[in-house]
Amino acid sequence: MLTVNISDLRANLLKYLEKASHGEQITVTTNGRVLATIAPPTDKKALAKKRLSELSATAKINDVTSPLDNQWDAML
Repeated sequence: MLTVNISDLRANLLKYLEKASHGEQITVTTNGRVLATIAPPTDKKALAKKRLSELSATAKINDVTSPLDNQWDAML
């Protein structure tokens, strides 16, 4: 993780935003105090696919698709 002072960030904003867009996380400080963290953008679609894949490893058939008290047809 890269740490930069606010004045350096202001002077070189485009450079740091490009670094963040390529996956680097940047912490912005002033007088040694953390002001903010600039993080790379997240690919929400890829993240959702990964989470569903992890869930599929432990899911069981009829685990959450069948109601408790009555029969139903999902193809209606």
